[in-house]
Amino acid sequence: MRKFHLIPSSVFTFLLAAAALCPAQSSTSLPVSVSIYDRTRVDAWQWFAAPPETGTYGYVESLLRVGVAQRLHRWDWQLEVAQPSVLDVPNDAVSPVTAQGQLGLGGTYYAANTNTEPAAGFLKQGAVRLDGERTDLRFGRFEFFDGQETQPRNTTLAWLQTNRIAQRLIGNFGFSNAQRSFDGLDAHWSGAGWNLAAMAARADQGVFNMNGNPELNVDLQYLAATRSDFKQHVLWRVFAAGYHDGRTGVTKTDNRALAVRSMDHENIRIGTYGADMLAAIPAGPGQFDFLFWGALQNGSWGELGHRANAAAVEGGYQLTHLPTNPWLRGGWFRSSGDNNTTDGTHNTFFQMLPTPRVYARVPFFNLMNNTDEFVQLMDKPVKQLTLRADLHWLSLTSSHDLWYQGGGAFDNKVFGFTGRPANGATSLASLADISTDWQTAKNVAVNFYYSYAQGKTVAAAIYPTGRNLQYGYVELVYHWSLDQRKNSNQ
Repeated sequence: MRKFHLIPSSVFTFLLAAAALCPAQSSTSLPVSVSIYDRTRVDAWQWFAAPPETGTYGYVESLLRVGVAQRLHRWDWQLEVAQPSVLDVPNDAVSPVTAQGQLGLGGTYYAANTNTEPAAGFLKQGAVRLDGERTDLRFGRFEFFDGQETQPRNTTLAWLQTNRIAQRLIGNFGFSNAQRSFDGLDAHWSGAGWNLAAMAARADQGVFNMNGNPELNVDLQYLAATRSDFKQHVLWRVFAAGYHDGRTGVTKTDNRALAVRSMDHENIRIGTYGADMLAAIPAGPGQFDFLFWGALQNGSWGELGHRANAAAVEGGYQLTHLPTNPWLRGGWFRSSGDNNTTDGTHNTFFQMLPTPRVYARVPFFNLMNNTDEFVQLMDKPVKQLTLRADLHWLSLTSSHDLWYQGGGAFDNKVFGFTGRPANGATSLASLADISTDWQTAKNVAVNFYYSYAQGKTVAAAIYPTGRNLQYGYVELVYHWSLDQRKNSNQ
């Protein structure tokens, strides 16, 4: 990718924000809303040691999204452009040792762009929505999040839906700098506590590749029914999703030998069928919460058949009558792995096109061939500040499969998931992390994250000179919008 320079998005944001402070003229004839989103993040990595390549480095990510939308009588439209850039990406954070691979996301950004300062601009969203009394139909380019078709009024269910259900299989990969969009259509019908949602679309390039304009030969179909019961204390969903990857020139990532995988040019076609349930039950000075999510898969993995499964069970208790509302939760997740490379069946659970960082806050693993036992503690000392700490004990489900990373297809050159050998072991790592999210002003947030992972048998076999990992970032987010329908700054 040819190297070029753009003005940093923070400069654009400053100019646009300054303009926004000027008195706006009243306009009711053109109900147009304008939004600006700017995220600047400074990342620091200390990857598992793999000398002589660099595993300790930092870089800066900047993402600017500018959108315009208009709502008329029975329809609305949205247009949004994005300008992502990454500064000072390391060019030596990819190990020549195949098993060691990319040493953190800095290596991934460089491998995807072959550039130490990749930047681009593209159409992020461009869609038209037809809005009926109980139905709506949207078509064009848009973002989509599985499991988030509704907006629960219960704040506990809303948090669980956003942070522990949504985007396990389909998401915008929002933590990455170029993110992900879809070209297609989706529809919703709601009434009497029910919501039915359907989507059919093709994935776009992006995520780690700064050019998010082209489409990929990767298709999705999704259907879900969601219902709220028991006075908004229970939310459940059943869903089905179809996935097709027609990029026959891309080598698949699985536990077969490279020579065998390189000869497999057949398409991937997978069906996923599942259900989930959330509950928030008042009890004593607080409330219990409960979560279940499960999925089965079948289809074809190139020349192989495909059969896989995954499940999650979580629960917790929150003290709701204290000023700070501390919330302690724990859970267990397990997805199937493949135990036999010669039986003609691929048994590794396939995560499709998720946002992996929602469930792996330091993204050195994902939900494929994974078993995750965790506890987490959250609190809000003040309304504008959220604190969170997690402990995870991670292992591979099958010692004959791979240690998987990644979040799915993002260009036509690579598969989108990477894998490292398990070497006959299952113990992967113990992970501890903390985060603070501080809404410092109405339009400005400052976020901090730090994590430490102690590599176990699987990681130590691949990185014998340094089995531990650290990752952290500081992030500044600015979000401003002007809605002329209200004739006011927001």
